[in-house]
Amino acid sequence: MRLHEYQAKEIMAATGIPVPSSRTASTPDEAKDAFTMLNTELAVVKAQIHAGGRGKAGGIKAAHSPDEAKEAAASMLGKRLVTSQTPPEGVLVRKVLVEAGLAVEKEYYLGIAIDREKKRPVVIASSSGGINIEQVAKETPELVVREHIEPVFGLQPFQARKIAHMVGVRRELVNRFVDIMLKLHILFLVNDMEVAEINPLVLVESDAFVALDAKMVVDDNALFRHDNLRRTYDPMEQDPLEYEARKAGVNYIKLDGKVGCMVNGAGLAMATMDLIKTYGGEPANFLDVGGGAGADKIKTALEVLLKDPKVEAVLVNIFGGILRCDVLAKGIVSAANELGVKVPMVVRLEGTNREEGARILNDAGLNFTVAHSMREAGELAVGMIKSNA
Repeated sequence: MRLHEYQAKEIMAATGIPVPSSRTASTPDEAKDAFTMLNTELAVVKAQIHAGGRGKAGGIKAAHSPDEAKEAAASMLGKRLVTSQTPPEGVLVRKVLVEAGLAVEKEYYLGIAIDREKKRPVVIASSSGGINIEQVAKETPELVVREHIEPVFGLQPFQARKIAHMVGVRRELVNRFVDIMLKLHILFLVNDMEVAEINPLVLVESDAFVALDAKMVVDDNALFRHDNLRRTYDPMEQDPLEYEARKAGVNYIKLDGKVGCMVNGAGLAMATMDLIKTYGGEPANFLDVGGGAGADKIKTALEVLLKDPKVEAVLVNIFGGILRCDVLAKGIVSAANELGVKVPMVVRLEGTNREEGARILNDAGLNFTVAHSMREAGELAVGMIKSNA
């Protein structure tokens, strides 16, 4: 789950990481009042969306007066902001952050993420923070420093000092930089985060470090023990179909293909998507109904899947272990009848009572094709798309 910038900064401030004074606004007039209440000569108005690249897309603007803050907010609120990290249609801006401006001397990048390959957190830092950090990492990777964290011991002060020296922090400021890094590590662990990023971490004229921007991603599987974070979830920032699936307890991610997939088990779902691509097709989604899915969840999953107008065929790939194949087949038939499914469906069942499940599907009188192997299922589903074309 992603957090908005203002939400991430609230967590940082509570952990002792300095952040600029700021206020959120949902209307241009609120932005004008926010500028006045900040009592500053310069403010920065920042669109609050779950995507980076805002500065290059007009989502961050400077304001030197309350009226300028109002004008900047009016240019963003209610508009769709398109950045390099948003869908092509952009994301609707519903809130802005009005933040007191700072006299910046130097910009750094500082973040902690999970290294899936090493199976441990890694600190990533650079002396060239800011809006071009992706370009810096690509073109001058030597400017990006990485230090892995041993999970048993956590980030050690000597590691933090090493990173500070490697990114060129002045000797007299190293302890301040280290303090922020250690606090970032603490909030990363305490809140079960996948990413905790400050970009840029700026050095201001008073020789203080301030988190000028923040990005945080929390592990969804840990939200049950973080009520405060779960309440910050913004459903308006999520694809409507993904939100509907989330409410039903279905793992669904919308993609751009034409073959809708309904599978039980994340590993089997990934293998099914690979299979579709092997035969020249593109999956329309990742959808995992879980190992113990019943008829109600199957119906919900199929309903969400079919609401995607791009879906031209459905591939159901189910392993009947906890739930028998005949029960699954009855659920699929019931859901297809109730939803009035028009697109062709390829169903591959494996596991307990597989033959009975196949019989139920074949006798249903619906547009089902029963496949006897994964390869056959993938080839049939993609073939249906190609024949339609």
